[in-house]
Amino acid sequence: MSTDLPAHIAQTRDAVIGLSGFLDDWINAHPQQLATLAGQGRLEEGGDAVAAPPDPETDSRTFDAALRRYRDESMAVIAWRDLAGVDALEDTLAALSRLADECIEVALVHAERAVGERYGRLHDAHGNPIRLVVIGMGKLGGGELNFSSDIDLIFAYGVAGESDGERSLDADGYLRRVAQKLVQCLSETTRDGFVYRVDTRLRPFGDAGALVASIAAMESYYQSHGREWERYAWVKARPVAGDIEGGETLIDALRPFVYRRYLDYGTFESIREMKALIDRQVAQAELHDNIKLGLGGIREIEFVVQAFQLIRGGQEPALQDSRLLPTLARLAEAGHLPEYTARELEASYRFLRRAENRLQMADDRQTHDLPEAEAARAALARAMDYDSWDAFAEAMRATRYGVHDAFEQVFVSPQADDAQTDPETERLLALWEGSLDDDTAAALLADYGIGAVEEVREALGGLQEQGLYRALEDRGRRWIARLVPLLFGAAARNRNPDRAITRTLSVLSAIVGRSTYMALLVEHPAALSTLMRLCAASEWITSRIREQPALLDSLLDPRQLYKPPRRAELAASLDEDLAAIDADDLEHQMDALRRFAQSATLRIAAADVSRSMPLMIVSDNLTELAEVVLDAALEMAWQQMIRRYGTPRDDDGERIAFAIIGYGKLGGLELGYTSDLDLVFVYDGPTEKMTDGKRELTHQAFFTRLAQRLIHILSTQTAAGRAYEIDMRLRPSGKSGLMVSHIDAFARYQQDKAWTWEHQALVRSRYVAGHPGLGERFAEIRRETLAQPRDLATLAEEVGTMRDRMRGVKDESTAERLDVKQMSGGLIDIEFMAQFSALRYGHDCPEILIFSDAIRILETLESAGIADYEAVKTLTHAYRSYRQQIHADSLQRQRAMIDADRWPDMRRDVAALWTDWVAAARAG
Repeated sequence: MSTDLPAHIAQTRDAVIGLSGFLDDWINAHPQQLATLAGQGRLEEGGDAVAAPPDPETDSRTFDAALRRYRDESMAVIAWRDLAGVDALEDTLAALSRLADECIEVALVHAERAVGERYGRLHDAHGNPIRLVVIGMGKLGGGELNFSSDIDLIFAYGVAGESDGERSLDADGYLRRVAQKLVQCLSETTRDGFVYRVDTRLRPFGDAGALVASIAAMESYYQSHGREWERYAWVKARPVAGDIEGGETLIDALRPFVYRRYLDYGTFESIREMKALIDRQVAQAELHDNIKLGLGGIREIEFVVQAFQLIRGGQEPALQDSRLLPTLARLAEAGHLPEYTARELEASYRFLRRAENRLQMADDRQTHDLPEAEAARAALARAMDYDSWDAFAEAMRATRYGVHDAFEQVFVSPQADDAQTDPETERLLALWEGSLDDDTAAALLADYGIGAVEEVREALGGLQEQGLYRALEDRGRRWIARLVPLLFGAAARNRNPDRAITRTLSVLSAIVGRSTYMALLVEHPAALSTLMRLCAASEWITSRIREQPALLDSLLDPRQLYKPPRRAELAASLDEDLAAIDADDLEHQMDALRRFAQSATLRIAAADVSRSMPLMIVSDNLTELAEVVLDAALEMAWQQMIRRYGTPRDDDGERIAFAIIGYGKLGGLELGYTSDLDLVFVYDGPTEKMTDGKRELTHQAFFTRLAQRLIHILSTQTAAGRAYEIDMRLRPSGKSGLMVSHIDAFARYQQDKAWTWEHQALVRSRYVAGHPGLGERFAEIRRETLAQPRDLATLAEEVGTMRDRMRGVKDESTAERLDVKQMSGGLIDIEFMAQFSALRYGHDCPEILIFSDAIRILETLESAGIADYEAVKTLTHAYRSYRQQIHADSLQRQRAMIDADRWPDMRRDVAALWTDWVAAARAG
């Protein structure tokens, strides 16, 4: 032993002796080296556990010996620091991973030199050198390598090329030789030992596949042949040596394969299958004391974390991380795992990984089995800071049971159990298979409260007759067979089982080819119940989900589903979604906008049909959502236009103001689920001045194209649907007018040329997006226009004539059924009365012009003493009742019609007030 060690190093040496046979042997073999390491500070906090690797520019024998000595010395330093408590677990794992990275890179350089001496240097068509892409998988890929781990490597390259030696090789042949030499450098056992055992079986087609493949070939393989376990493997992929940029390119190219854009709940079954296979191997090999693969071992924690990564990573890029502990923390932050569960799994992971490392430090041997020999048990217990083996074994037992309990909570699904063969399930499966006679089928369905026997049987048969169903693999068909019994149980709990089951089956018919959604509904019975409740409540919701199955993802969190976000939360969420997309990728931005709007609308509808939100708040939420989407779409359109044409600026160099004005239901804060957006666009500043880009446009032309781009972003049908239908007919001069008006021209038109019906429309208008200052200017013009003095008889005549014309064209009332909007005493009568009153009294009562919605205009009439309380109460009560009916019918995709004997008194009272307020003035 060296006698010139600093006292505190000597004291630490005495403390760690006996905790690691590998470290003891290395110290005994290199007594002077320990003092050197101490002098370099590498054994203490702040020192570098991993030093510079040996020079690869030497002959193979010299390099191989030096690399092995370097590896052993570094491992000794890492073991010392870990056992002495200098480094935390993350530091130890990072140091082990960095050591592997250094060894791989220097061995690769040596291999390139060896192959280059024989075949020349490899380069592409432009003379640029081509290097091997080396991808680390598993714990190496996660930067979490354990002490005596194998390393899993995959090799690739970016572009084709040839070597420039006398014996020329293409990229395939050349880089295969480099990879083979690299593996040999690392794994060959010499008298100095070996560096790492290298496993290359994770490559495409395993041992039967090419050792090295192009990035293009790799991408093609995973698109066509990639299997679920390979998705799992690529979660922990990282470029570790060679062409790092090429490695990042490969990983980026495979992200869509690894992380699906939708919530992929089929992952649960895949991981269950992998875990079952491991359990069988554990049982056969009697590996019950294996802390990696056995019950409650490291692998179960990895499965929990990586399952959520595979399921949600496509929609939550923050989860696309090869490291386990940071990902576990993000799962808790996002609410996917309870915080206490995440904390327990983190503590368990640290405990198990420390035990794993200290097991392997005993002899630098890859093992995960707890020792049986008394001396080895005592050493491991001491290394883990326990007084006895019994105390350590009890802590290990509690840890593993806790991990397994968490694993069971995530993965065990009685609904997905293949052994579920109770008689009731068998009867329902017989119904699904079409083997029940009519009477038996009817009796079975009656047990679940379902009377629509033929409709249900036809729907089930239609599912199986679809080409998409027939094309499903066995796994997809199993999901559907598991789902069918659950459907009837959920329907029986619904207030209208017939409507619930038939509408839900129509949704399933639309998604029958997407087994991931079937998996979602099987794995999450609450999601199935929510889907059925929403479908039963609304044909409109049913149709939306049928058209855009991705909306099913919104059903997973009932806490969020029934609590729609308000404006600030909506805006922040949409900003986050769009920030993850390239600013130049308009197609993906438009799809994200649509998915966001549809998901938020579904959350509002869910709260609506659950009766947790009154109608007026529903409209407020839908209006806020539209405004947020308009803001985002306008910003997208601005950025596109500016990049192409430059910025329109005023004489002071400031960007010219542009604003969006909402009319109709948007303007009146009364938006419904199927409402169009009635928009008018205005801008300010010099009209003929040019933009400051290379491709100049006049300001008028710029804003016209900006408006066209905005409408395109909102209303174009894409694979994700459309955000909103846009109606521009209320702009000055209607269809024959300019798409965008200068604010001064808009003011002149309203003062001098607008018809009375256009002023009625102006009552229900307000600024909704764009430049706030220009919005204030519009509000001033609106007030000035509406406050003009008017001849009462003329106003009443024009409003009355417009009402007669509208009823003549649009009223669909019959003797038996009445049109809620257009009938006498209906909703439009009340809207016209509010607009008539705003125009009649706006000059003398300016406060009436503050509001754009009928309810508050009417209430202002009462508070100003213009209308009596009972009249306003009658009108506002009727208005709310009519809107509720219209709203309910729109959810069923029906025109709002009522029986002719419904609300007779209310209709009569509204009609009488129409006579008093408008018709009497019209008659003079």
